[in-house]
Amino acid sequence: MIDDSELARNTEKKAAGRAAADMVEDGMVLGLGTGSTVDFFLRALAERIRDGLDVRGVPSSERTAMRCRDLGIELTDFKATDTFDLTIDGADEIDSAFQMIKGRGGALLREKIVAASAQKVVIIVDSTKLVDRLGSVAVPVEVVRFGHERVVRRLETQGVKCALRMAGDIPYTTENGHYYLDCDFGLIANPPAIQARLMATAGVVETGLFVGMCNVLIIGRGEETVVKRRGN
Repeated sequence: MIDDSELARNTEKKAAGRAAADMVEDGMVLGLGTGSTVDFFLRALAERIRDGLDVRGVPSSERTAMRCRDLGIELTDFKATDTFDLTIDGADEIDSAFQMIKGRGGALLREKIVAASAQKVVIIVDSTKLVDRLGSVAVPVEVVRFGHERVVRRLETQGVKCALRMAGDIPYTTENGHYYLDCDFGLIANPPAIQARLMATAGVVETGLFVGMCNVLIIGRGEETVVKRRGN
């Protein structure tokens, strides 16, 4: 059963998703993120496509690809295009400087590649995802399988609590064939420094810290939205 708080969040996600879909213009190539808020965007985008909008998208996960096929959203890939007009994605947390934690759904590497390929990145969230400082949720870190135990030890010697994400009795494996570490840094005073430290650790493929990648933030508040642009 869905409780009142979840219903309220879904209302906000739907509002943010529709606002993002309204930003899409005919002929655009889109980067398509992953997650529950993005799903509301995809539904709204599909409605516009049925009304005649012509767009193509590159999905950041097989989950998103399957959803697009179900909704009739045409897909393309990096063989056919190198740059997207817009990437639309969600966030697990985002602060006032547009710094984010993303990828807790398991697609952070592909999400970061898709975001880095866009001329403009639009992040859509419900109001609960806004924070004063990142770190109330763990930072997902994608690591190669070989030597992942060494990565855990290196981070733990730095005071970071790390947990290998599991899928039942076996380690969770990403679509890229890697493992995931959920890393608890506590509240993060300097996300770029943490990102640099993690990326300097041998065996780390990518992290869920997204810094300097969001251009437009759409926040669902009730049935309305607030739109913020970086630098304003």
